[in-house]
Amino acid sequence: MARIVPEVPGPGQESVWDYPRPPRVEPSSETVEVRLGGGVVARTSSSLRVLETSHPPAYYLPLAAFAPGVLRPVTGSTFCEWKGAASYFDLATDTATAPRAAWTYPDPTAGFEAIRDHVSVMPASVDACLVDGEVVRAQEGGFYGGWITDRVVGPFKGGPGSWGW
Repeated sequence: MARIVPEVPGPGQESVWDYPRPPRVEPSSETVEVRLGGGVVARTSSSLRVLETSHPPAYYLPLAAFAPGVLRPVTGSTFCEWKGAASYFDLATDTATAPRAAWTYPDPTAGFEAIRDHVSVMPASVDACLVDGEVVRAQEGGFYGGWITDRVVGPFKGGPGSWGW
């Protein structure tokens, strides 16, 4: 495996290589918005960011931030070594459905209790996710749900050659 060379953050930026492992949960007052089917399906200024080495932040929005009826539980789960078992939702409006685009940890492991009753969204699965008006870029690879903004620099896990980072 080639040696990873972190990008140097500029003013007002963070390097994902300075994020901890195990991850840290921190509150955010940034305005976070999720759009699907031509409309806003979630909006909050009270989200949580999960920060983990080599990953762009994953934003977790309170359940109450989602429009009524938009979150539709689906079968199946995955397991995170840090946060525990995740459950999934389709995001659905009258005009669009994003299958398994959102997830939650109904009973998170110790240290991650803050994300209970919060939901994260896969940016690549919806029309757009925004942080303080900036359209988020999706983390590569389709497995991780990080939200890339101009605030963070990588390189980011998820793309080709990053398995095992």
